[in-house]
Amino acid sequence: MLLATGFKAAADICMSADKKQILVPDMNAGTLVAIAAGVPGAEVDESPLPAGLSIAFPDLKWTGWEPITDTGRPNQLRPILLTHAGDGSNRIFVPTQQGVIHTFPNDQAAKETTVFLDLRDRVKYDDKTNEEGFLGLAFHPKYKENGEFFVFYTPRDGKKLANVVSRFRVSKTDPDKGDPASEEILIRYEKPFWNHDGGTICFGPDGYLYIFHGDGGAGNDLYDNGQSLGTLLGKVLRIDVNAKADGKNYAIPKDNPFVGTKDARPEIWAYGLRNVWRMGFDRKTGQLWAADVGQNLYEEINLIRKGGNYGWNRREGLHPFGARGSGPRADLIDPIWEYHHDVGKSITGGTVYRGSRVPELDGYYIYGDYVAGKVWGLKYDQEKGRVVENRPIKGPNLPVYSFGEDEKGEMYMLTATRNGRGIYWFGK
Repeated sequence: MLLATGFKAAADICMSADKKQILVPDMNAGTLVAIAAGVPGAEVDESPLPAGLSIAFPDLKWTGWEPITDTGRPNQLRPILLTHAGDGSNRIFVPTQQGVIHTFPNDQAAKETTVFLDLRDRVKYDDKTNEEGFLGLAFHPKYKENGEFFVFYTPRDGKKLANVVSRFRVSKTDPDKGDPASEEILIRYEKPFWNHDGGTICFGPDGYLYIFHGDGGAGNDLYDNGQSLGTLLGKVLRIDVNAKADGKNYAIPKDNPFVGTKDARPEIWAYGLRNVWRMGFDRKTGQLWAADVGQNLYEEINLIRKGGNYGWNRREGLHPFGARGSGPRADLIDPIWEYHHDVGKSITGGTVYRGSRVPELDGYYIYGDYVAGKVWGLKYDQEKGRVVENRPIKGPNLPVYSFGEDEKGEMYMLTATRNGRGIYWFGK
């Protein structure tokens, strides 16, 4: 595609420092020409959004947590996600990676959390293996009636590396307490390495539970788990928690894409993913978004479809990966967006903003980068089939651990903290 003409003797070219322009020196003319680095007719708006992040719940005290341990060492609070019960109570639930689920009223003047469930006796967490621990929480769509909620965590039991997805129930006598004795394990993953655990669990608009576990860890997907339909690693799963069949504590939806496929696990909904760190449904459209953490050079954002193969480890972002790398293929779904490790090195996904506090953010997919500490709003045009906006949002430049939604659709960003102020929310 022709981008510019009129040069007398164009020499070597390079990118500007901000990667937004191509710089072309002309030796005969003695000029340096700047050309916009973009595809004509497919420009992406990268201007800042009129929104920012500020501390939420500034006076909140975390019950049972102290910033200093008994031995005098700093004790980092690691809020790993934020969600709600969908029961009309408007309560907020925030688990820590160490295994304590806190709840509190959705009130900026909230003073103290209540410990909803303490699972530290069975959750394995260590700062040296910090992709393990308590990683996922989802409340049943009919939680108000049945009191069921689901968690994803790394268990202390046994010598094998593992993660579990379990069902719990609320206390019969206290709506602000989960019953630790009610645990019922649904899925147990065994993994070769400690990292790439993933851990997102969420209910879709169809009422089924969607689960993601990473490819097994280390690097390069050594066991080719992403492409193997015979393992649950590197997959988005879809299960029915309202029934039990085939000796399992769940059932398989009949319309799952690989039901009846030889040697394929019927739980699989989509595959070819490396380490999705947060996926979420757009509460308006029902679209499932997933941010997949890259390895060598690229971070990516995907729209998850039934039966989709997202290419790992043959592709990383829009590029061939490794010795078995592949160019674009009809059977592989490329991401809708990628960014290079010059920008950030570990994507943290959120979901599409549908709150009312910041109407300027409506319809934007909110995501960030754990390493760079940056946050963006991305707009995808369904008719054009491409991203049309990727706009920065002013924030505190802290590691982006996770995003979450309250019952009203307002979104929050979470980060590690030593003063208890680890929750931020979006405003103007």
